[in-house]
Amino acid sequence: MAEHSLGEEAIHHRWNAALPAALTIRSGDTVHFRCRDSSDGQVTPQSKLADFLRIDRARIHALTGPVFVEEARPGDVLQIDVLDIRHGGWGWSSIVDGLGLLRERFRAPHLFIWKLENEWSDSLTPARVPLRPFCGVMGVAPAADGDFPTRPPGPFGGNLDVRDLTRGATLYLPVMRPGALFSTGDIHAAQGDGEVCLNGIECPADVSLRFKVRRDFALTAPMAETPARPSMASAGEWLFIEPGTDPLRAAATATSRAVDFIAERWGMTPENAYVLCSATLSLRLSQVVNGGVVTVTAALPKGIFSS
Repeated sequence: MAEHSLGEEAIHHRWNAALPAALTIRSGDTVHFRCRDSSDGQVTPQSKLADFLRIDRARIHALTGPVFVEEARPGDVLQIDVLDIRHGGWGWSSIVDGLGLLRERFRAPHLFIWKLENEWSDSLTPARVPLRPFCGVMGVAPAADGDFPTRPPGPFGGNLDVRDLTRGATLYLPVMRPGALFSTGDIHAAQGDGEVCLNGIECPADVSLRFKVRRDFALTAPMAETPARPSMASAGEWLFIEPGTDPLRAAATATSRAVDFIAERWGMTPENAYVLCSATLSLRLSQVVNGGVVTVTAALPKGIFSS
């Protein structure tokens, strides 16, 4: 059960099974990853909007890896235990024209820099955002040959953005290539279910993962286990409820209502209210059985405003 380190020298920005392994390990080993923020270090705590508009977007999703697991072969399952994730003390969120759930409402670009304490961020007062860092991207090499962008997730994992994959969670991925060729990155210090404005709180981080090859079951797509955890909703929630025949449109309407609610009640700009929603608001599919009309609920935890 060896321990290894993999630093910022092992960065790539595309999925490709032909990439050479940056590290070779055995089943049962632990790897300590030093991960850049998703911009590949182009955004810094001192960045202004003009700096953000000049970044090279081909470098988005700076991934650390690939890690070759000697025993892994196609048809196996790679178990990834999330042992620890430590953010770097700052993060960022953005609005980009043409992207995000409310792309028709928010056209002007926007950059917000967060200061991160150990477990909280008070950067968007009066909200206090609890921090639960997780890897937005965890994946193995896809089965197909060639070069693939990192934004779309797939059965190999990738840009899943599942906020529950924090410390204590376990992710299972189907192995599609010899050695699995695992990579990770796109660390978020916090994110709501939906990541509505395009980003969670993007941040650099140190990540410790343990790997194990499993042959006692098979998978066609990712699966995970999560530990018990305290909920942001323990103080209750405001629910913005939208029925509709188009789930994405209903989700957008419910989110837009939440943005207005925050901006009007606490005097935030709509842009910062949208960023706050991306870090804390959770979108839920409440029902799907009523004659083609679904109900989408946007849940805003009251606890973030408890102060």
